[in-house]
Amino acid sequence: MIKPLTCPVCHKVLPPQVSQDSGVFPFCSARCKSVDLFRWTDGKYAIVEDLAQRPDLLQQIMEDELLASDQEREESY
Repeated sequence: MIKPLTCPVCHKVLPPQVSQDSGVFPFCSARCKSVDLFRWTDGKYAIVEDLAQRPDLLQQIMEDELLASDQEREESY
């Protein structure tokens, strides 16, 4: 049995008129599409990467943060 597609926001079954060519796919409506966008911009979703697996990236982030804090201190004088 094929499971029907559901909206990732409200979990309703997608109506037949919503297809991959639709402007709201994979959501059931423009409202759910807007809710999802707001959640991203509000920081409710995040793509998380385990930095322990990327010591080079972790080192770069730490250097960037140190440089930014040094620049902020210089600008405040």
